[in-house]
Amino acid sequence: MRSVLVVDDEPSIRAVLRGYLEADGFAVTEADSGASAVQAVRQSEPDLVLLDVMMPGTDGLETLRQLRTFSDVFVILVTAKAEEVDKLVGLGVGADDYITKPFSPREVVARVRTILRRQRAVAEHHNQMHFTNLTIDLDAHTLEVRGAPTELSALEFELLVALASSPGRVFSRQQLLQQVWGFDFYGDDRVVDVHIRNLRGQLGDDANNPLFIATVRGVGYRFTGTPS
Repeated sequence: MRSVLVVDDEPSIRAVLRGYLEADGFAVTEADSGASAVQAVRQSEPDLVLLDVMMPGTDGLETLRQLRTFSDVFVILVTAKAEEVDKLVGLGVGADDYITKPFSPREVVARVRTILRRQRAVAEHHNQMHFTNLTIDLDAHTLEVRGAPTELSALEFELLVALASSPGRVFSRQQLLQQVWGFDFYGDDRVVDVHIRNLRGQLGDDANNPLFIATVRGVGYRFTGTPS
């Protein structure tokens, strides 16, 4: 049974989400603050965290920053702010998706199922992919850049695998959303740009002189690594 940690300071929201998630077969735990959420992830290692952004004390974004110092657990931010800048800031610190209040509980469950399917999809790959200055181990879910181990979030790893599986092929944002996020992804396709920027940072890649990921203006992205 896959496990979900619901983090919100409002008991009524936690109760509604718990009910729908448990009805869909998930094991659910709750936290009412950022500090308790960090402790819960350390102790129980859930498969996914539904994390409210607007909480008193340690807010959701700071909680997410703390989680990313020790965990690559899938995180969906739940925010009452609809402005795009808030969504992109959240994704920039390591969120896998976002949901804007007011939300449909059924939509939340659908998002959770989509995110968790990505983990199974990565497990279906085998062996390693070798490029100049880059080794991707699909079984161990690890990456080496210029011989040094490099940490990626689960989503960033899958995004890299999707691109590197077809070197030279141009992927549109929509194609990457479908392949990595899933066909029932509801969000803005600009989330791809945010994660590509994060991925380039981890690879030490320069968008203006790319070694691994090139931007094809008006279309999307392509992997430019050289097989070795």
